[in-house]
Amino acid sequence: MNSQVILVTPRKDLVERSAPFLPAGSEIRQVFICQTAPNYFFFLITYLTGLTMFWIKYRCVAVTQDAIYVLESTKLSGGAKPQSLVGVLPRHTQLGPVSGRWGRVNLLGERHWVHKRFHPDVTAADCEAGFTG
Repeated sequence: MNSQVILVTPRKDLVERSAPFLPAGSEIRQVFICQTAPNYFFFLITYLTGLTMFWIKYRCVAVTQDAIYVLESTKLSGGAKPQSLVGVLPRHTQLGPVSGRWGRVNLLGERHWVHKRFHPDVTAADCEAGFTG
């Protein structure tokens, strides 16, 4: 058993919006939003000009006891409104560690960036899977 325990309550709105894309009866343990981009400076350009918004993919990641579900989300929601299942990863997949304002995670062969407000969710998911930070 891991000596470090991290308790995170997943965002209720993200849990409710993600649930329809998961197997019936799945319990979402952690959920977070992330975005694809070559590097995190794309987010600054998007924030200032909006020019790179259409190159960025917005994702919602739902972690259950059995698997990690990567969901495609609408661009205008910033990842908060999942629309379809993109892929499933084994539950023992390590997501982090993450640090800084935008933490980097690799999902389905793509570089994703997770804002620091969701870092506790990533860390909790790794902790539950037996990884230490």
